[in-house]
Amino acid sequence: MKSDLIITLHKNFEEYAHQIDGEEFWFARDLQELLGYAKWETFTNTINKAKIACRNSGHAVEDHFPDVRKMVDIGSGAKRELDDIALTRYACYLIAQNGDSRKLEIAFAQTYFAVQTRRIELIEKRIGEIERLQARQKLTLSEKELSGLLYEYIGDTSGFGRIRSKGDAALFGGKNTNQMKDRLGVPDGRALADFLPTITIKAKDFATEITNFNIRKDDGLRSETAISHEHVRNNLDVRKVLTDRGITPEELPPAEDIKKLERRVKSEEKRMPKQAGRIGTKKMKE
Repeated sequence: MKSDLIITLHKNFEEYAHQIDGEEFWFARDLQELLGYAKWETFTNTINKAKIACRNSGHAVEDHFPDVRKMVDIGSGAKRELDDIALTRYACYLIAQNGDSRKLEIAFAQTYFAVQTRRIELIEKRIGEIERLQARQKLTLSEKELSGLLYEYIGDTSGFGRIRSKGDAALFGGKNTNQMKDRLGVPDGRALADFLPTITIKAKDFATEITNFNIRKDDGLRSETAISHEHVRNNLDVRKVLTDRGITPEELPPAEDIKKLERRVKSEEKRMPKQAGRIGTKKMKE
């Protein structure tokens, strides 16, 4: 592809881009022209294939291909409404991937939309990793608080491990901390939470926070037995929230070792540019 053609195509694609609340999108009828489709009916066939690819990849079609209506000039100052589709960059990428790459416009679009889409995917992945690291740090704090409360109200912290294990058994359907470690292949001397997915870490933290809150406000929670019962009840309640939504904590696969993740994130952050670009895509508004 000649450099002057690339420059022209790039300029055209940039000029047709729109933004709503900082979110980038293209109108399908504009993209039809940019990709060299003469008929709307033919182009919609490619759009439908892209929608299927979007659904199969686990994304909500309505988030990336929302139907819209817009006013267009029909001459003499008159206007009429026209059906259209607001396409996110990801939607445009899928359309280009399902087009005829022998057409120069589509060959260019496949690369044009892929570059930023891949960057967005990497950023979203990084956000998920950071979220897990932060959740693990938060759990550490809430468990330290529980240990401190045990010392404050009971006089020692020796029961903390027993209380936590009973809470784990309640959260994980009867499997205590050591049993879950065996199931997930946690190395000796390492914490179970270091190998749990984000949602389970947050579940443990939420149950622990409730326990801490109730210890402070309830004078009846002043023994290991009472606090253990409270912690078990809170974990059972959190488990019910998860299972009611089809999430069974003990059946979730192990996540990456949190220490390896932390080292990798820190290493990659040193190589990442300060400005990584726009993060993700929200649902397009009409």
